[in-house]
Amino acid sequence: MNKVRKGIRAVVHKACKAFDHDNTRILDILREVQGNCGCISGETMEMLAGELSSHRVEIEGLVSFYSFFSEKPKGKITIRLCDDIVDRFAGVDKVAKVFSDELGIEMGKTSPDGNFSLEYTPCIGMSDQAPAALINETVVTKLTPQSVRTMVRTLKKNMDPSRPVKKKGDGNNANPLINSMVKNNIRRRGDVLLADRLPIEAGLKKALKMKAEAVLQEISRSGLKGRGGAGFSTGVKWDLARRAEGKERYIICNADEGEPGTFKDRVLLTERADLMVEGMTIAAYAVGSRKGILYVRAEYAYLLPYLESVMKKRRKRGLLGQNIAGKKGFAFDVRIQLGAGAYICGEESSLISSCEGLRGEPKNRPPFPAEKGFLGSPTVVNNVETFCCASRILDRGSQWFAGIGTDESTGTKLLSVSGDCAHPGIYEVPLGVRVEDVLDMAGADDPAIVQVGGAGGDMIGRSSFHRKICFEDLPTGGSFMTFNTTRNILSIVDYFLEFFIHESCGYCTPCRVGNVFLRERIQKIMGGLAEEADLRYLKDLSTTIMMTSRCGLGHTSPKPVLSSIAHFPIVYASLIRERTDGRQASFDIQKALEESRRIAKRQSMIYDPVYGESKD
Repeated sequence: MNKVRKGIRAVVHKACKAFDHDNTRILDILREVQGNCGCISGETMEMLAGELSSHRVEIEGLVSFYSFFSEKPKGKITIRLCDDIVDRFAGVDKVAKVFSDELGIEMGKTSPDGNFSLEYTPCIGMSDQAPAALINETVVTKLTPQSVRTMVRTLKKNMDPSRPVKKKGDGNNANPLINSMVKNNIRRRGDVLLADRLPIEAGLKKALKMKAEAVLQEISRSGLKGRGGAGFSTGVKWDLARRAEGKERYIICNADEGEPGTFKDRVLLTERADLMVEGMTIAAYAVGSRKGILYVRAEYAYLLPYLESVMKKRRKRGLLGQNIAGKKGFAFDVRIQLGAGAYICGEESSLISSCEGLRGEPKNRPPFPAEKGFLGSPTVVNNVETFCCASRILDRGSQWFAGIGTDESTGTKLLSVSGDCAHPGIYEVPLGVRVEDVLDMAGADDPAIVQVGGAGGDMIGRSSFHRKICFEDLPTGGSFMTFNTTRNILSIVDYFLEFFIHESCGYCTPCRVGNVFLRERIQKIMGGLAEEADLRYLKDLSTTIMMTSRCGLGHTSPKPVLSSIAHFPIVYASLIRERTDGRQASFDIQKALEESRRIAKRQSMIYDPVYGESKD
C-alpha cells in the first residue's frame, strides 16, 4: 500500500510541477492525474490540496462538477457513447446493447478486470456522422451493431483505443497529429470562411499597418456580431475591453461548442486553425492584449496535438510571441485550455471561471467580462467562427463583409445540419437564408420539424419554413436539426429537458428544479393524462425559469416547451383531456418551488409577502 501511495504522490507532484503549481491550471493537473491513476480518489485529492496550497473540498468540488473526472476508478479504456437526440434516432440504443453484450457490463459500469468502462455522454460534436462514440480520446463514427462487435473484439485483444481507426477522414483529419476517421462533411463553401483558397495572414498584415483604433472601426463597420448565437456586436465588445481599466487584457476563444447538433467549430479547428489564431491576434492588437487562451471542449481532445503544433509553428514564424510579424513592441501568445466535460462552460462567464481553475459556474453580471473577466481583467470572449470572420474582414474590408447577408445580420453563417436528411454536414450560407432553402440543400427527408439553435433554440414546423436564419428572425449558434414526420415531437422536447436537467450547474433554484417539473409535466402529456391547466402550468413555469435564472442555460432551457406549444398546438391538443368536474387547476409557483427551497435552504428570486425579494 505504501508503494502505491508513493506512486500516486509522485504522479501528483509531477503533474503540479509541470504546470508550475498554478491553481488556474488545475484542470490540466487533474487531467494528468486521472490519466495516470485512473481516477482522482479522496486520498489523491488530499495530496493535490497539499501540493497546491488548497483545500480538499475545493478539489472535490471540481471533480464532482466536470463529467470527465471521476472519484471512482474508470477502466483503462472508457467508451463514451453519444446519447443526443440525433444519435438516438440513428439507432444508438442498438449500438449500446451490442457494446454492453460484448463487454459483459451494463451502461454506466466498469468491467471486473478494470479494462473497460461503458457510459453515455451528451453531444460530442459528431451529429453529422451518428451514432458516434469516444474511446478514450479516439472518435469512432457511424457505428453499427456489426462494426461494434468487431471493434470490441479488437480492443480486447490489443487494448489500443486508436486501433478502431481503419480509414482516415478527409482534410486535416488525415494529418498524423490528428489521425482521425472523422469527416469534415463540408457541403457548401462560402466566400468568407471555407473558400478553397484563403490568403495567408493577409488580415493580420493589414491590421498591423493600421492603428488599433482603426482596426476597431473596421470591425464595427462590418457589422460583425458574435457567432455564438447571442449576436452581440463584436466591435462594441472589443472597444469596451480596450477602454476598460486594467494592467492586463485577455483574449479568450470559446471552442466549447457543447450545444446538441453543433459541430461547425470542430471543422474550423481542423481546417482553419491558423485563421482562428490570426483573428485572436488581431483582437489582441486592437484591444492591447498580450495573453490569449483557446478553450477547447474535452470531446475535441483528439485535436490537441495538432492545435499545439499550429501554435508552435506560429511562434517559429514570428506570428506569436514577441514583435509579431515584425511589429516592434507587439507581443501576444496563446495557451490551450482543455475543458473537462461541462455544457455550461459554453457560457462566457462560466468559461472564464473554468479557465481560472474553478467550477464552471456563471458569474454575476454586471460587470461584464469585457470590463472584468479572467482574473478580474478586461477580457474579450468570442467563439472560433467570430475570430475567423474578423481575420477575413481585415483582409477584404468591412464593406465587402457588410455586403453579404442582411442589413442587421452581415456576413455568412456556418450551419451544422444534422438529422433526417441525405447530406448532413457544414453549410456556409449568407445570413438571411430561408429555412426551406437549407432543407433543400441538405436533402431533408419529408421535413416536419426543425430545431434551430440547438436545445435552447426554436422548434418550428412547416408553416414557418419560410423564415430566415439571421439575428432578427431565427438566430442560431450553428445547430440546425431536421426531423421528419415519423418523429415524436414531444419525445424531442423531453430529450432537451433531460439534457438541461443534466447540464444545469445547479446554482439557481428555478432552473435546477423547474426543469425537472417541466419534464414531469411533458411526460404527463405524453402519457395522455394531462388537462388544459397543464399547458398553462408549462407556460407559467417556463416564464418563471427564464426570468429568474442568471445565465443563458436557464434563459433558454424552457424554449423547446414554449416553441413546441406555439408551433405544434394540435399535437398538444390531441393529448389533452377535458375535466369532468367543471373545475380548473391553477398554477402556484411558490408551492411548486417549496420543496426546492427546503433542499437548497435558500429562496427563489420571486417576490412574495412571506419571503420578500430573494438574493438567490
